[in-house]
Amino acid sequence: MQESSPSCGSLRVYDGRFAGIRVPGHGVTTALLRRAGVRVFGEDQVAEAAACLRGLESSGASR
Repeated sequence: MQESSPSCGSLRVYDGRFAGIRVPGHGVTTALLRRAGVRVFGEDQVAEAAACLRGLESSGASR
C-alpha cells in the first residue's frame, strides 16, 4: 500500500489540512481491510510482507 495516502496509508497518513504534515494512522481502505482480517503492508514493509507470505506458505494457510 502507498504510505501516507488517505486511502492506503498503513502506518501514517496526511493530516488532511494540505500542509504536508503526516500523522500516525491508517487510510480508509487499509482500515477496512484490517477490520476484515486482512494483513496490510506498506511499501516500506516489503521484507515483513515476504516473511509473512513465507510463513503462510509453510503452514499451508494459503491453500
